[in-house]
Amino acid sequence: MKVAFSDYAWGAGAATGLVNTSALVRTAAGEILTDPAALAGFLVEQGLRTEPVAELPSEDDLARVLALRQETRTLLEAGDEGEVADGANELVARVATRTALLRDDAGRWQWYVVTPPGCSVAEELTVLIGTGLLGVLHTLSHDRFRPCSSPVCHGLFVDTSKAGRRRYCMPGLCGNRLNVASHRARRQAGERPSAG
Repeated sequence: MKVAFSDYAWGAGAATGLVNTSALVRTAAGEILTDPAALAGFLVEQGLRTEPVAELPSEDDLARVLALRQETRTLLEAGDEGEVADGANELVARVATRTALLRDDAGRWQWYVVTPPGCSVAEELTVLIGTGLLGVLHTLSHDRFRPCSSPVCHGLFVDTSKAGRRRYCMPGLCGNRLNVASHRARRQAGERPSAG
């Protein structure tokens, strides 16, 4: 596998996605990565696999990804950008064999982190997340590592949007919950009989 340094949004998205699969964040649904089949689905969602394959990740892969999830959460919570850089560098160094200047699909030169053949899914995810976090630190800043703005969510995310105004770890879930609650509160306030 090779991960382009310029494609930091992919790795940052994988970091956000992985951290937010835990029961700590998904309080209603519970743990998302419950077995190797669930991990395979997550890998497809994150673009590490194009489709579910006949051979599922192993229980060992699952255990390693769950450990990576905790490491990633620690990095996203870190208040010091040096701590994030050190941790993300360590993730990349754990697996990557080299960096290389290679042409992308459009023929442009890009810097890539290259992993050895036969990497496990946990190792591929480790390099992808490490490279993504380093790219965000370099290109956008540590300010883009944020907790979810929903008062009932413990999710974290890396905001790679152009404007940098993202507020929710899962906008379709956390943002919608707040919008629905606000709408209901306004509707109830409007339905109360006036004192007169």
